[in-house]
Amino acid sequence: MSATILDVRNLKVEFDTANGVIKAVDGISFQVQRGRTLGIVGESGSGKSVTSLSVMGLVPNPPGRITHGEILFAEQAGTAPVDLCQVSPKQMQNYRGGQISMIFQEPMSSLNPVYTCGFQLIEAIQQHQAITKAEAEKQAIASLQEVKLLPSDEELSTLVAVEQRISDRNAIARAVQQRKHSILTRYPHPLSGGQLQRVMIAMAIACNPSLLIADEPTTALDVTVQSLILDLLRDLRDRRSMSMIFITHDLGTIAEIADDVAVMYRGKIVEYGSVDQIFSQPEHPYTKGLLACRPRPEQRLRKLPTVADYMQVQEEPDGDVKIFARHFDANEATTLTAEISTDETASRLEKISGEPPLITVQNLKVGYPVKGGFGQTTRTFMAVDDVSFDVYKGETFGLVGESGCGKTTLGRALLRLVEPMAGNIFFEGRNIRQLPKGEMRRLRREMQVIFQDPFSSLDPRMSIGKAIAEPLKIHRVIRSRRNLKERVAYLLERVDIDPGCVNRFPHEFSGGQRQRICIARALALNPKFIICDESVSALDVSVQAQVLNLLKELQAEFGLTYVFISHDLGVVKFMSDRIMVMNQGRLEELGPADEIYNNPQQEYAKQLISAIPAGTLERIQELQMARGAIAS
Repeated sequence: MSATILDVRNLKVEFDTANGVIKAVDGISFQVQRGRTLGIVGESGSGKSVTSLSVMGLVPNPPGRITHGEILFAEQAGTAPVDLCQVSPKQMQNYRGGQISMIFQEPMSSLNPVYTCGFQLIEAIQQHQAITKAEAEKQAIASLQEVKLLPSDEELSTLVAVEQRISDRNAIARAVQQRKHSILTRYPHPLSGGQLQRVMIAMAIACNPSLLIADEPTTALDVTVQSLILDLLRDLRDRRSMSMIFITHDLGTIAEIADDVAVMYRGKIVEYGSVDQIFSQPEHPYTKGLLACRPRPEQRLRKLPTVADYMQVQEEPDGDVKIFARHFDANEATTLTAEISTDETASRLEKISGEPPLITVQNLKVGYPVKGGFGQTTRTFMAVDDVSFDVYKGETFGLVGESGCGKTTLGRALLRLVEPMAGNIFFEGRNIRQLPKGEMRRLRREMQVIFQDPFSSLDPRMSIGKAIAEPLKIHRVIRSRRNLKERVAYLLERVDIDPGCVNRFPHEFSGGQRQRICIARALALNPKFIICDESVSALDVSVQAQVLNLLKELQAEFGLTYVFISHDLGVVKFMSDRIMVMNQGRLEELGPADEIYNNPQQEYAKQLISAIPAGTLERIQELQMARGAIAS
C-alpha cells in the first residue's frame, strides 16, 4: 500500500514571452505523503505558484505549457496513480475542486464580488456532487462551521437565547436556522481578510478533498489572524487525514505547519528534506540565507543578513545558473551576527529623549461617519480615539496592531492627509492643525510617506525618473533641468538602482526595486520625517531585509525620523527605538522596543507577541511530537 498521494517527476513548465522562453519550473521532483504537509518555500519568481497551478491543471495556455514530466495522483491508497498531465480538460474538472482543492493567496480577488459567499460555496459543492440545492446549503453551512466562521448549532442556540431572551425551543431553533442561512447571503466586501480566507478554506474543503494546496494563504494577514488560520489548517489536516501543500516565502510560517520542505530557487528545488532537518542542518547556501534574513524579535542585530551574503550566482550562456556558497573570513562572520548591546540601546534612547520632540500628538481623534437609512449619519466610528505621544528627532517610532486598529489612519492624520476631529499635532513646535493650506503644502517638504504597495504607489504611465523628479518640480526646489537630472541620478544611486534605468517604467522592475524607487521619491525633498506605512509587508523576506537595511543606512546618513507602521512585530522591533501598540483606535501600550517585546504589560500586547511564528527547532519538535511524528 503506497503512502504517496502525489508524485511529481521531472516537471518542466515554460512560458513564451517577448524576450524568449522562460523556464518557470525546471525539472523538479517531489512527493506528498498521505496525511502530511509539504511546505514549498522560495522568493517571488522561484516557481512555487506555477508548480501548484500545474498540479491543478490551471497553467494558462498560451503563454504557458507543461513541456515535460509527470504529475501522478493516487486518491486512494492501493489504487493506480493517474498522470494529471495526460487527462483531458473535462476529466481534470472532476479532480480539480473535488479530489484536489486550492486556497489562493488573495481571497478578495478569488471571490466574485457580485455573488454572495453562499452562492459561490453552493456552486462549488454542486459542481462535484449530485445533490439538491437544499442539501448543498446544509453542507455549505457545515463547512462554515468547521472553519469557525459560524458557531456550532449548540453555541448558536445559547447565543440566540441570550441575545433575544427567548426560552421556547421551537423559537430558538427557528432563530438558529435564520442565523445560519443569513451568513450565506453575505457578500465578500464587508468581510475582513481573515473571514474571507475562512470562506475560501470552507470552499476548498466542502467536497472533502484528499489533497489541499494552500498558496500563500496567510501572507496578507495580521500575525494573530495568521496564527488562527494556521491552527485551523493543522486541525483540518489532522481530523480529515488530509494531505497538504503549503506554499509561502516565509520559513517561520513553514515551521508552524510543514512536515517536509522543498526550497525553490529560479524554477529548481535546491534543497529537500524534513522540516527539522532543514532548520537544524541546512545545506544549500540559499536555504541558509532565507533562514538568516528573517528578523527575529529575540535578537537586535545591527544589520539583517541577506541571501546575497550567503551565495554567489553565476549566469551561464544557456540561461542556467550556478550557485556558489560564499565563504566568510572572521571579520565578515562577526559583522553578520553583530548585535546591539542593551547598554547601547539604553544610551541611544537617553540621547534621543533628551532633545525636544520633533512631533507631539495630544488627544488626537479621527472619526468616520456611519450612514443609516436615507443617508443620515447615525453614529461616528472612531478610527483614532484620544491618542497622545511624542516622536523624537532621529528616532524610529514603531506603530503596531492588527488591521483596523487605526495605525494607517493615525499616520495619515500626522500628515493631515485625513483631517482629525479633535486634538493637536505639533511639528517642530508648530500646530499643523492650524496651518492654512499653502503653509501646510510647504511644510510637506519636511514630511513624506512610503506606502505599503509599491505597485500602486507609482504611476504606471510615468517613467521612474519623472516620478522621482515630480515632487522637486511641484515644490520648485530645483528649476534647472541639468540639476534635476543630477539629483534624480544621485537618489537612484543612493537606493542601489542603476541611474541608467531612469527612463524605464515601473512595470519593468521587481517589487523590491519598486519600493526602493518609492524611497528615492520620498527622499527627493530632503525631509526630516518619513512615515513608513507597511512599507515592507508585500516583499519577500530577503528583499525585505535589503529594504530594512537601506532604511537604517539612510536614517544614519540623513538624520531621518521614522514612524514605522507594521503588523509584524519582528520587523518593527528590528527597526524601532520605541513601540506603540494600538487596539481599536486606542493606545494600548507604549515603551522601549525591548521592554514591549520582553515584558509586555497589557494582555493584547502579549497576544500579539505570542502569535509571532517562532521558527525554532524547539517549536518544530513540539508540533511534530503533538502529532505523534516524533517519539517524545
